[in-house]
Amino acid sequence: MTISVGATGLLGWKIVQRTEARQIEAVARDPVVQRNTAYFRDTIARTTKAEELVKDFRLFSTTLSAFGLEADLPNKAFIQKVLESDPADKSSLVNRLADKRYLRMNEAMGYGSSKPAEGLADTISTAFVQREFERRIGESDDNLRLALNARREVAQLAERTSSDRTLWFEVIGNAPLRKVFQGAFGFGDNYGRLDIDRQFEEYTKASERLLGTSKFDEIAKPENLEKLTQTFMVRSQLTTAPVANRYTAALTLLQRG
Repeated sequence: MTISVGATGLLGWKIVQRTEARQIEAVARDPVVQRNTAYFRDTIARTTKAEELVKDFRLFSTTLSAFGLEADLPNKAFIQKVLESDPADKSSLVNRLADKRYLRMNEAMGYGSSKPAEGLADTISTAFVQREFERRIGESDDNLRLALNARREVAQLAERTSSDRTLWFEVIGNAPLRKVFQGAFGFGDNYGRLDIDRQFEEYTKASERLLGTSKFDEIAKPENLEKLTQTFMVRSQLTTAPVANRYTAALTLLQRG
């Protein structure tokens, strides 16, 4: 069932934030969602090989959705190789992929290391419900879905021990997350054609201008994360309705804040 908040842009974002907890609870109670998470909990411990997982449609789709990779549902052979890849080997397939959602999935499932994450069933079930909430929001407004995704992903990046340079490369390699930063920074699609070091330079400069920092432990602070997502939502509204003066004024206030 699609979740519609009845508004777009900054107003829509405010409504989503106000109703989010209630909406997530409703999604978790959805019979289809409950059946999928129950099936995952009952079956995953007996699924000892990546090949078995990709052949089980319900397990496979739930797993991919939990990591925001549902678009890869037709790519069984590729995902099997990703899951079987050794995360400790820097030259392995999963470590060569720019989008680190694949690495997080690999590490959680444990097929490449024979050691699944502790509490795997709970972790995947919770992530699946959150992603399903975001997916249903996105059916009425994909920009709201992107903003929700960015808020969660940036918070997770800030918990990592990787260097900020590495984390920026992860942002650039993660298409849904990159869209939010690009939108908030006012970047066009042509930025993706720059070499990776130049992109890193442009992103960090833009982050300093908008947020006053390019360090992820600072970007993830609530006030900065909110400014990032609000600016993205305002700019997305301007793209679809450039004559909406109230959004132009809102963007000016955000940039001054």
